[in-house]
Amino acid sequence: MLNSENARNDIPEIAMIDPEVLHNPISAYGQARERSPIVRLMAPGYGSIWAVTRHGDAKAMLGDSRLAMTADSWNQRIPDDIKPYMLTMSHMDGADHGRLRKLAVRAFTARRVAARRDMILKSTERLLDALPGHAEQGTVDLLEHFARPLPTFVVGDVMGIPEADRPLWRAYVARMGSGQTYDDALRDAVAGAKQVVALRREEPGDDLVSDLLQAQAEAADRITDTELVTMVWHTVFAGQDNLANFIANSVVALLSHPEQLAALRADPGLMPRAVEELMRWRPPLLLTAIRYALEDFELCGAPVRRGDSVVAVIASANRDPRVFADPDTLDITRPAGTAVQFGFGHGPHYCIGASLAAVEAEVALGALLNRFPDLALAVPPEEVPRLPNPGSWHLTALPVTL
Repeated sequence: MLNSENARNDIPEIAMIDPEVLHNPISAYGQARERSPIVRLMAPGYGSIWAVTRHGDAKAMLGDSRLAMTADSWNQRIPDDIKPYMLTMSHMDGADHGRLRKLAVRAFTARRVAARRDMILKSTERLLDALPGHAEQGTVDLLEHFARPLPTFVVGDVMGIPEADRPLWRAYVARMGSGQTYDDALRDAVAGAKQVVALRREEPGDDLVSDLLQAQAEAADRITDTELVTMVWHTVFAGQDNLANFIANSVVALLSHPEQLAALRADPGLMPRAVEELMRWRPPLLLTAIRYALEDFELCGAPVRRGDSVVAVIASANRDPRVFADPDTLDITRPAGTAVQFGFGHGPHYCIGASLAAVEAEVALGALLNRFPDLALAVPPEEVPRLPNPGSWHLTALPVTL
């Protein structure tokens, strides 16, 4: 095993505050991939993070039991009164993770996702009906008035949140910033989750919270009250922001690739493959969540030590020429099964809502393109405003003309 400081220092470094990384991270990570299978991300406040850049190595790393999503990976600055509700399933491993995941996946079976397609379509159509009324000087912000509210409504339905309360959960996500605003948003989310649990305890429905309460009634050790509340707020949060940005990113990608848009309009049956390709080409998350090394070991030739932070670079692995032909090209006819893309993760922490998210995206994009055949970007693609961030591709607005 490599253990010398020289070996550690020979690994290329990427400063995450470098303007090129902030503004053009996909290109920066792609260049890093061709230099080395592993790099060191230098992140203010986090120190050095090992980052696996290539597809095969990322796939192996995401299933490596020597790396764990430990409790230390959630924010230790969280106030004590809400800290018990911060240990989410995403930060668990082993038996506890498996126990909760087994309960949560009930809401995301193929049957239950298919049963919600009609609800998703009706929600989509309602938002599309309202879009012209949001136009200002002929321009509509599709992120604000379509891509963001749709996932909020859908995940609210899945969780059993009353329709009138769902905009509150969208506001909680929007308030997630820093300092007091961050803490207050979390407190409100936890309080809201407790209200949902109390409501569904009295009025069960066809939703995940009711399922979890039924499981708890059958055997109290299957899920605690704290775990239940935690799962509610975290699932609602996870089901909103990234999917909203994926839908928005996909619209930009299609409108800036007219040949792909034409192919999709000509054959709507391509939509499932298009969604998969769009997630490969422009995922909302560019890096995975941090894993922590449980022991010293060698990873891609680098000497990882116990306690070190490790991520996979989704953006570079999804465009690795070793597994994807012409990887920088958006091709919605790319043969299915070429290789797994990591937009939904991989391994034990693969997104439990991936199938629902894919259906949401398929319905949203299909209905949008059908309703507005003249849909176009109101600004050049490179001028669509994006939050400079080395870890995500999140827009701040999506100006379009209908």
